[in-house]
Amino acid sequence: MLLRALDKFFSHEAAGGILLMLSAVAAMMVANSGLQDAYQSFLTAKFSVTLNGEGLSKPLILWINDGLMAVFFFLIGLELKREMMEGKLKNPRDVVLPGVAAILGMALPAVVFLAINWQIPENINGWAIPAATDIAFALGILALVGSRAPVSLKVFLLTLAILDDLGAIIIIALFYTANLNLDYLFLAMIPLAALIYLNIKGTHVVGPALLLGTIMWYFVLKSGVHATLAGVVTAFCIPLKDRWGKSPLHSLEHALTPYVFYLIIPIFAFANAGVVLKGMTFADMISPLPMGIALGLIVGKQVGVFGVVMLMVKTGLARMPAGATMLHIYGVACLAGVGFTMSLFIGGLSYDNPLLMNEVRLGVLSGSIVSGLMGYCALMLAAQRTPVDAEAEAA
Repeated sequence: MLLRALDKFFSHEAAGGILLMLSAVAAMMVANSGLQDAYQSFLTAKFSVTLNGEGLSKPLILWINDGLMAVFFFLIGLELKREMMEGKLKNPRDVVLPGVAAILGMALPAVVFLAINWQIPENINGWAIPAATDIAFALGILALVGSRAPVSLKVFLLTLAILDDLGAIIIIALFYTANLNLDYLFLAMIPLAALIYLNIKGTHVVGPALLLGTIMWYFVLKSGVHATLAGVVTAFCIPLKDRWGKSPLHSLEHALTPYVFYLIIPIFAFANAGVVLKGMTFADMISPLPMGIALGLIVGKQVGVFGVVMLMVKTGLARMPAGATMLHIYGVACLAGVGFTMSLFIGGLSYDNPLLMNEVRLGVLSGSIVSGLMGYCALMLAAQRTPVDAEAEAA
């Protein structure tokens, strides 16, 4: 009975988002209980992998954020390559509307954040925190609406979120690179060259590519460029088709997805979402950093995504997704404001100060919760509209 219930839960589209939410709640409960010291000690405990004194020695939180999240970015890279070569990103016409929405949906949250934090220099580095969308959470909430939302809406949101992730990857590469060590960056080119060769050759066995990707991850980490980017590059070197016509990329993506969404992302959430509420006042909650993040996710995302879709549809530059109304699009624009995983990740790259990171968590969680609730309510309202009302609005 229990196994059947678990199987039913994990087969539901919303399972990943629900598990992510439970992990965040668990982190907040532990961070504000008598286990707080043990929680912090566990995350800051050093874990070392060395040989003859050479290797890596980092706190556990960095192994999670630099190591496990590289696997998450590897999966994102696999999805991006598949979509670009044979999916939703293959036809440029299908990308225009969600593509422009993704760009404005990243730019306006950053503008909102900067407008609120402009006079506080130590906060400025977090401008990209509200720019990202959490695919698992957003699609999970949309899945709760079920068949009452048109299929085209899921396609639109998925394309928007994938392009959003691509934008986040570019932002991390350009703006969140530490002091560059060119020697290690040069060494990273060696496994990269071997990966490109295996891709061109159409090798079916992925083991050598994963080993080379791990070596490249180490060199990239040592170079100062954020190591998660090695996951994306490795993914793009996995062949879509091998010499026998089979797809190593499809097989690897299918095998990896449950581990990422049901294990790695919940671990990341538990390690990064522990907002310490003790001693926090209302003034702290509305201070510029958390307020900039929350309003960026709530207001910036909505205005950016919904505004550009409405403008492009009304001017005839693009067509509305089939069966969708403006209320549906508004609901999706709200869901785009669920930043969570990527926002917390970029927050960790932006600040070393634990007090600032606590404010980041507060802003991300509050902004994501409000955006998620607004999106769900809007989509449920759109589902309850009569066909006559929907047709009138679409016209």
